Amino acid sequence: MRAANELGKRTVAVYAEEDKLGLHRFKADEAYRIGEGLGPVAAYLSIPEIIRVAKESGADAIHPGYGLLSENPEFVDACAAAGITFIG
Repeated sequence: MRAANELGKRTVAVYAEEDKLGLHRFKADEAYRIGEGLGPVAAYLSIPEIIRVAKESGADAIHPGYGLLSENPEFVDACAAAGITFIG
Protein backbone atom coordinates (compact mmCIF):
# COMPACT_ATOMS: atom_id res chain seq x y z
CA MET A 1 0.00 0.00 0.00
CA ARG A 2 2.84 2.37 0.68
CA ALA A 3 4.09 2.12 -2.91
CA ALA A 4 0.58 2.67 -4.28
CA ASN A 5 0.16 5.72 -2.07
CA GLU A 6 3.53 7.10 -3.19
CA LEU A 7 2.37 6.70 -6.80
CA GLY A 8 -0.90 8.49 -6.04
CA LYS A 9 -2.99 5.35 -6.51
CA ARG A 10 -6.07 4.63 -4.42
CA THR A 11 -6.00 1.40 -2.44
CA VAL A 12 -8.68 -1.11 -1.54
CA ALA A 13 -8.28 -3.77 1.13
CA VAL A 14 -10.30 -6.84 1.96
CA TYR A 15 -10.54 -8.25 5.45
CA ALA A 16 -12.14 -11.18 7.23
CA GLU A 17 -14.26 -10.53 10.31
CA GLU A 18 -11.41 -11.73 12.51
CA ASP A 19 -9.16 -9.02 11.03
CA LYS A 20 -11.62 -6.14 11.38
CA LEU A 21 -9.06 -4.26 13.49
CA GLY A 22 -6.13 -5.08 11.17
CA LEU A 23 -3.90 -2.17 10.22
CA HIS A 24 -4.24 -2.87 6.49
CA ARG A 25 -7.97 -2.13 6.74
CA PHE A 26 -7.31 1.37 8.04
CA LYS A 27 -4.33 2.15 5.78
CA ALA A 28 -6.39 1.55 2.63
CA ASP A 29 -8.59 4.20 1.06
CA GLU A 30 -11.45 1.69 1.06
CA ALA A 31 -11.93 -1.62 2.89
CA TYR A 32 -14.47 -4.37 2.35
CA ARG A 33 -15.34 -7.29 4.60
CA ILE A 34 -15.33 -10.62 2.78
CA GLY A 35 -16.31 -14.17 3.62
CA GLU A 36 -19.33 -13.66 5.83
CA GLY A 37 -19.89 -16.92 7.71
CA LEU A 38 -16.48 -18.26 6.74
CA GLY A 39 -13.31 -18.54 8.78
CA PRO A 40 -10.47 -16.16 7.96
CA VAL A 41 -8.52 -18.55 5.73
CA ALA A 42 -11.60 -19.49 3.72
CA ALA A 43 -12.54 -15.81 3.42
CA TYR A 44 -9.14 -14.84 2.04
CA LEU A 45 -9.25 -17.79 -0.39
CA SER A 46 -12.68 -16.83 -1.74
CA ILE A 47 -11.88 -15.88 -5.31
CA PRO A 48 -15.48 -14.87 -6.15
CA GLU A 49 -15.62 -12.54 -3.14
CA ILE A 50 -12.33 -10.84 -3.98
CA ILE A 51 -13.27 -10.39 -7.64
CA ARG A 52 -16.67 -9.03 -6.56
CA VAL A 53 -15.01 -6.42 -4.34
CA ALA A 54 -12.54 -5.49 -7.07
CA LYS A 55 -15.38 -4.88 -9.52
CA GLU A 56 -17.54 -3.08 -6.96
CA SER A 57 -14.70 -0.75 -5.99
CA GLY A 58 -13.59 -0.13 -9.57
CA ALA A 59 -10.14 -1.62 -8.96
CA ASP A 60 -8.11 -2.21 -12.10
CA ALA A 61 -5.37 -4.30 -10.46
CA ILE A 62 -4.91 -6.69 -7.54
CA HIS A 63 -1.79 -7.38 -5.52
CA PRO A 64 -2.61 -10.60 -3.64
CA GLY A 65 0.01 -10.22 -0.93
CA TYR A 66 2.04 -13.25 0.05
CA GLY A 67 0.83 -16.84 0.32
CA LEU A 68 -2.81 -17.79 -0.02
CA LEU A 69 -3.81 -16.57 -3.51
CA SER A 70 -0.46 -15.24 -4.70
CA GLU A 71 0.51 -18.60 -6.20
CA ASN A 72 -2.94 -19.77 -7.26
CA PRO A 73 -3.29 -19.93 -11.07
CA GLU A 74 -7.09 -20.03 -10.76
CA PHE A 75 -6.96 -16.60 -9.15
CA VAL A 76 -4.75 -15.28 -11.93
CA ASP A 77 -7.25 -16.62 -14.48
CA ALA A 78 -10.20 -15.11 -12.58
CA CYS A 79 -8.49 -11.72 -12.56
CA ALA A 80 -7.84 -11.94 -16.30
CA ALA A 81 -11.44 -12.99 -17.01
CA ALA A 82 -12.67 -9.98 -15.01
CA GLY A 83 -10.32 -7.60 -16.84
CA ILE A 84 -8.27 -6.96 -13.69
CA THR A 85 -4.47 -6.89 -13.76
CA PHE A 86 -2.82 -9.41 -11.44
CA ILE A 87 0.27 -7.89 -9.81
CA GLY A 88 2.56 -10.65 -8.71
